[in-house]
Amino acid sequence: MDQNLKYTRNIGIMAHIDAGKTTTTERILFYTGRTHRMGEVHDGNAQMDWMVQEQERGITITSAATTTFWKYNGEEYKINIIDTPGHVDFTVEVERSLRILDGAVAVFCAVGGVEPQSETVWRQADKYRVPRLAFINKMDRAGADFFSVVHEIKEKLGAHPVPVQIPVGAEEYFQGMIDLVHMKAIIYNDDETLGATFEIMEVPEELIEEAEEWRGKLVEAVAEVDDTLLERYIEDHESITPEEIITALRKVTVSGHAVPVICGASFKNKGIQSLLDSVTAFLPSPIDIGAVKGTDPRNDNEITREPDDEAPLAALAFKIATDPYVGRLAYLRIYSGILHSGDTVLNVRTGKRERINRLFQMHANKQNPKESISAGDICAGVGFKDLKTGDTLCAIHKPILLESMDFPEPVIGIAIEPRTQADVDKLSMALNKLAEEDPTFQVKIDPDSGQTVIHGMGELHLEILIDRLRREFNVECNQGPPQVAYKEAITTTAEFRELFKKQTGGRGKFADITIELAPAEDGIRGLQFVNEIRGGNIPREYIPSVEKGFREAMSNGPLAGFPLDSLKVTLMDGSYHPVDSDALSFEIAAKQAFRRFAGKCNPVLLEPIMATEVVTPEEYVGDVISDFNRRRGKVEGMESKAGSRVIRAKVPLAEKFGYVTVLRTITSGRATSTMEFSHFEEVPAEIANRIVEITKGKIF
Repeated sequence: MDQNLKYTRNIGIMAHIDAGKTTTTERILFYTGRTHRMGEVHDGNAQMDWMVQEQERGITITSAATTTFWKYNGEEYKINIIDTPGHVDFTVEVERSLRILDGAVAVFCAVGGVEPQSETVWRQADKYRVPRLAFINKMDRAGADFFSVVHEIKEKLGAHPVPVQIPVGAEEYFQGMIDLVHMKAIIYNDDETLGATFEIMEVPEELIEEAEEWRGKLVEAVAEVDDTLLERYIEDHESITPEEIITALRKVTVSGHAVPVICGASFKNKGIQSLLDSVTAFLPSPIDIGAVKGTDPRNDNEITREPDDEAPLAALAFKIATDPYVGRLAYLRIYSGILHSGDTVLNVRTGKRERINRLFQMHANKQNPKESISAGDICAGVGFKDLKTGDTLCAIHKPILLESMDFPEPVIGIAIEPRTQADVDKLSMALNKLAEEDPTFQVKIDPDSGQTVIHGMGELHLEILIDRLRREFNVECNQGPPQVAYKEAITTTAEFRELFKKQTGGRGKFADITIELAPAEDGIRGLQFVNEIRGGNIPREYIPSVEKGFREAMSNGPLAGFPLDSLKVTLMDGSYHPVDSDALSFEIAAKQAFRRFAGKCNPVLLEPIMATEVVTPEEYVGDVISDFNRRRGKVEGMESKAGSRVIRAKVPLAEKFGYVTVLRTITSGRATSTMEFSHFEEVPAEIANRIVEITKGKIF
């Protein structure tokens, strides 16, 4: 096994919007010597925010990857970093990054604490069991409170935060931090280097008691993996060496039982060096994570691949991007084996071979060509014919299928059309490229109106995509008003018989099925198909056609043509004709049965409900709540934080269009809001009737 893998870290930087992820990443690149001048988000020259839209808006849209090096304890560590977006509309970028990372740095704002998107990314990291450390940023801001954020991480995220540092001062008096492992103070110089230089000194006398108390909590936390440490701490806490604490803390972090917490102020360059030390000290290498599990596509047995250059190749494509110079770039995480440029590999999804023409190590949108990439590393490749996000690439004669990724359903749509006839083909090509890059972006042609409707995760998501069509593909579009992506569901169970007979010259068509339509069981999405045919009333080879017919019919619901998210169909009985029956007859019978009978099972309309959080000054609380009530919102809780009120509510997406402008008006621009998709809920009858009328009349 490649010992150098011990010195590799694959990490992501994740957080709520505006907690300072990109600024933190820019500082890391500067201090590791990757860049020679610091980019600033607010000046629009951050290295990792390379898209024009990112620079204009000061937000991160795509996850950018880079590789840098850091010396810790005399050894050089290689750190692959992915800077992820904080805005909920781009949650897929976070999801696919976390799927392939070994560790993550969760950045929290010392004033805002645990915000809604912090919770979302934390849940995503839990899902993929990614060990993480917490960096409490913006300690220099008014209202900064380190211990309050530590408390929120515990209460709101259900984590076990373990401070490894505590701050010296806060707000404008933030000077540095106390390292609880070595019991030393790190004080930054506020000269023209702005925190780039610091001094290590003894703990100030007035903070010794507090530091001792938190060091005790640190040792208690790590003692879970090492009982002898706790005994020694109780007898003589002086005898425990920093190395022993670091080793034990690394164990509890890698196992996911604890989250080391450190602090700093990225914009003022304070705390970046100790953040890098913590990444190398506490976050896992590919060796710590161990073998990746997958299935053998030939027999569905579980198999593993060790992070070893000698093992057969296994890699996961976690992102597809279009580059103006090299074409389609596929970002890959190599789990085992070595990938050389020019290699031919197997794509398990398609069962076809793919040749990799060139390999690159990425730095934001710049590529450094490489001859080969070893196990445990992240790279980008060019030359694939058919590769999608989530595909597994592996050695041709040693196939393995790695667990893919689930992506959320889009909740909003906009009808678009090119401004000129000449752009029709260009638009179709551009939309296909964007849909390849982004699994949460879908393009559909409305069967009735022939309109092209694009679906995404929110207004900002679609706005950025339309902007990219204009800039990257030179296609100008007209767009309609946003439309909510409604769904339909049936609510009652009933049994029906469908007989399909067609006699033309020669062979006819015949299929006879008796089915039960029912709402799907809780938690099941898609079609739940149960075959109860016994005794050969319908030949076995026709059963999949019945299932296929219902699956396709679900895309057009009985009420207003919106798709059904879930449905249970039980095939109970039927008959066939030895000459006239065939697979197509049974497929058509299933589609006709759905069209004729789904409307008799009390169908209802479902709408996306958004979890919304508004942070507002006290005096506007009444106005914000009454506005929620007007929008059919349900207020679920309120709390005070840093002199403001935080209001949490669930509001239908249909009522949220243009909400930011209204909120600015009623609070004189002093409130902020965030929202993310929560769940689908039944639309009240009178509103549903209006939507059905409008949809059937296509009055958009």
